[in-house]
Amino acid sequence: QVELVESGGGLVQAGGSLRLSCVASGIIFSSNVMGWYRQAPGKQRELVAAISSGGRTNYADPVKGRFTISRDNAKTTVYLQMNSLKPEDTAVYYCKLTNLGYGGYEYDYWGQGTQVTVSS
Repeated sequence: QVELVESGGGLVQAGGSLRLSCVASGIIFSSNVMGWYRQAPGKQRELVAAISSGGRTNYADPVKGRFTISRDNAKTTVYLQMNSLKPEDTAVYYCKLTNLGYGGYEYDYWGQGTQVTVSS
């Protein structure tokens, strides 16, 4: 079992910055992917950014150049630095961890989510 605890959300004006953190605890495989997803009202949950245990990153096009994902493997913590925030970034942001095992085994764990609101 894995527990994910997010923090760092809040209300910010357009153009501002926020930093989200997600601490993972429990049974975490050495090979894993941690990521941030978001869900705005009336919309589907979507990938924001992800980072593998090896450090490979992936970003959604709308956040490229503005958001940076990083991780501290020793602390099993993932961060999302969000700069130049826009009202359309408003959403609940969820942390996700995927354990990767042999033979294509994958299992996902989700955090509770943290609200990010960007005012215009």
